[in-house]
Amino acid sequence: VRILVVGAGEVGSYVAARLSREGNDVVVVDELREPLMRLERDNDILTVTGDATNPSILNEAEVDKAEVLVAVTQSHKTNLLVCLQARQARAEEPLSTVARIDDAELRGPAGRKIRDAMGVDLVLDPDEQTAGAIHELLLYRGVSNLYEMAGGEVLLVGARLTDEAPVVGRSIGEIGATYEPEWDFIFGEIVRDGDSHVVREETVLQSHDLLRVVCLRKGRRELMDLLGLHRTEVKRVMLLGGGRTAELLARRLIDRGVEVAIIELQKKRCDQLAEKLAGCLIFEGDITDTDLLSSERVGDFDAVVASTGQDDANVLACLYAKSMGAPETIAVVHRLSLLPLLEQVGIDAALSPRTASANSVLRYVRGDVAAVATFLDGDVEVVEFEVAPEAPADGTAVRDLGLSGSVLLAAIVRDGNAHIARGRSVLRSRDHVIVFAKPHLVDEVKQAFG
Repeated sequence: VRILVVGAGEVGSYVAARLSREGNDVVVVDELREPLMRLERDNDILTVTGDATNPSILNEAEVDKAEVLVAVTQSHKTNLLVCLQARQARAEEPLSTVARIDDAELRGPAGRKIRDAMGVDLVLDPDEQTAGAIHELLLYRGVSNLYEMAGGEVLLVGARLTDEAPVVGRSIGEIGATYEPEWDFIFGEIVRDGDSHVVREETVLQSHDLLRVVCLRKGRRELMDLLGLHRTEVKRVMLLGGGRTAELLARRLIDRGVEVAIIELQKKRCDQLAEKLAGCLIFEGDITDTDLLSSERVGDFDAVVASTGQDDANVLACLYAKSMGAPETIAVVHRLSLLPLLEQVGIDAALSPRTASANSVLRYVRGDVAAVATFLDGDVEVVEFEVAPEAPADGTAVRDLGLSGSVLLAAIVRDGNAHIARGRSVLRSRDHVIVFAKPHLVDEVKQAFG
């Protein structure tokens, strides 16, 4: 597929790299040359420097040949205008369009006519998606990823193992034998020393491994115990930084009856938050001011979330909160190079707006994929497919599919009932399957089910 990405910021660069790795022809447009040079250096991607609202720049990027447009600059006006021009350039055979729109009114029902007029097919909102991901993480202590798939029948859980986890020192095969004949979960991906791969029976789990596990909803408590994790009721949360992500997260938490406090540097923004979030405590100040954090007793909160646009400030503030006794710290980060540091110093979870947005784009571009989960710290994707009638997988046992060793079919959902896939499991049309795979193998896997 030929894909045109407008905007080489955090979201655009991540999406472009992922799409390129899958063998798509990707062209990226941005006004700044530096991020484009990084993309060219690390990926097989063509780039164009310039303002994409200028028709000559879109022509240089060969918009007339694009099948999908992803407009993810930080200006929703730019994104909308680019979508309109792209549609006009492909009037005879319209391309599919994805636009980042941060404005709540334009995203909602009131903006429907404008979106339709501009030719927008899919709307992205990284702040909303990040807030939702953080909200899910706050339900479980120590969980680094938590996604619902197959309509909520299947959970994808990511967690880093500690010395106390009962699975440490045991092989995957040994653990599986313990739970015969029926499994409620299956280990899918392991990230160890920066390398990620699909697990095998002989894999022995170690302390500090980052595991990603597919779990049936009914088996989540048993899995949490096995991983050494425990569900905790969050009653008080401090948000460091009062940006849009924090505002959206605060509203979700307040609706659940959680006590929320926010520290924000700008007085004007503090006043805005006070008006919008009734019952939320708002403090004006720098999130790296240790005297302020101490005076507001940051260590007494059940969880601390730092979500400013400054990675260094988010990391430092979380570290201080941890040193003061905060049991759960979550940092929003934009630079992948920080991830090894976060693991070493004990920050519980790190999120980036890029991953949630990338998941939405990948699902849309692939068309017949029901869900996609990608991760900052691993090169394995979790993809949900539907088995098409008369596809190679229809009527075939899992062991006979001939899938690569770097692919794991983890779960099958049939008529709303989920179960963990086994080699003997026979697939049928309309089944939904959850698969772990390296990005370059996704198309191969897709052919088996489609």
